[in-house]
Amino acid sequence: MKKIITSAIAIFACVAVSATEPWSLDSCVAYAIEHNIDVRSRSLQKYSGELDVTEAKDAFLPRVSGYASESFNFGRGLTADNTYANRNTQSFSAGASLQLPLFQGLTAIRRLSYAKAGLRVMVEQLESAKDDVTLNVISQYLQALYTQEMLAVAREQLEISRSELKRQEALLELGKIPELNLYEAKSQVAQDELSVVSATNDSIIALLDLSQLLNLPSDSDFHIRPLEEQNLPLLSADEVYSNALENNHAMRAARLSVESADKYISVAKAGYNPTLSFNAGIGSNYYKTTGFNNESFGSQMRHNFAQSIGFSLSVPLFDAFSTRNAVRKAKVQHLSAQLQLDDARNRLYKAINQAYTQAVGAEKKKEAATVAVTSSKAAFEAMQEKYNYGRANATEFDKAKATYTTALSQAVQAKYEAILRIRILEFYNKNN
Repeated sequence: MKKIITSAIAIFACVAVSATEPWSLDSCVAYAIEHNIDVRSRSLQKYSGELDVTEAKDAFLPRVSGYASESFNFGRGLTADNTYANRNTQSFSAGASLQLPLFQGLTAIRRLSYAKAGLRVMVEQLESAKDDVTLNVISQYLQALYTQEMLAVAREQLEISRSELKRQEALLELGKIPELNLYEAKSQVAQDELSVVSATNDSIIALLDLSQLLNLPSDSDFHIRPLEEQNLPLLSADEVYSNALENNHAMRAARLSVESADKYISVAKAGYNPTLSFNAGIGSNYYKTTGFNNESFGSQMRHNFAQSIGFSLSVPLFDAFSTRNAVRKAKVQHLSAQLQLDDARNRLYKAINQAYTQAVGAEKKKEAATVAVTSSKAAFEAMQEKYNYGRANATEFDKAKATYTTALSQAVQAKYEAILRIRILEFYNKNN
């Protein structure tokens, strides 16, 4: 059901591309998961794991085979009288055999258990790959929104500068200001236009990076929607880490890898056990020699028809330490899987605590930036009024404007930094 829903969202995303509708964050994530190369590779590995389970189950089935052979001999051959004579012979034989494993030293049972454990690892690795894609898309999506807001800030500053340029031109025509003031205003407009160009390029590149992350066609008309306002709480790092230890797919895959390696040790130890199998067969043959009166083909096949049953027991006495070496290698793999589990646990702890620390810092920056924007905007408007009445010079005006611009930029940066880190914590907390 989950796969069907994901595919449906991805199809909707494709329609959105063709209709040039803005993409939401959810549609971007769904489309990326559906088309990501690593995710698709993991899907193939999962399918391979399913085939391994099927193969392990088939090992319990009997083996049945048929055979048929015919041969011709020419020239001198040994006779019943222990002499040689020239004669031609023809022989034919056919039959079928069955081999049923009764006890395989627990190898088949343990291999089936190992294959199932391996499949569970591959399922979690597939989900972990989807998680990585989701986090990358969230980060790049917010980066694209951030560059768009920075472009809006640059355009706002350009409008202020253009408005000031028009005012300076009017004052110059009335002879109330020197021509130098007009040149300074034009210079400021040129600088702000350059800032708009730079911000536009940043926005285009951010969207391009996001579209490439989604593996979209290069000619797609790609746009994204602003995020809906969500007041997500800042979760505790310890609480998130505790939940992630149980629910995070990368952690699940690491734990299951340890279990899988433990089961592989059992598979290797099965080489010490004896095996017992049941065998059965049926067959007949036909023989013809030139110079003799031979029975017909049908008669010989009826008369020579034979059946056989038997049991085969194999007890390992000495296999040149093959089983012992296999067990040792399996134990090394188990230790390696345990180390990878410890490393995954450490990386998860670091990622969550880093996101929490950055989220706390971003929230404080956002609060300070909000105050800074309010105060710097009021200061700029006051300075603009003073400048309009000639009670402030251009340097003071530009300084107030630059302070206001910096406050706006810092507010936007803090806003998206906080959104990103809080969403990362939320993602790890609900990752199941």
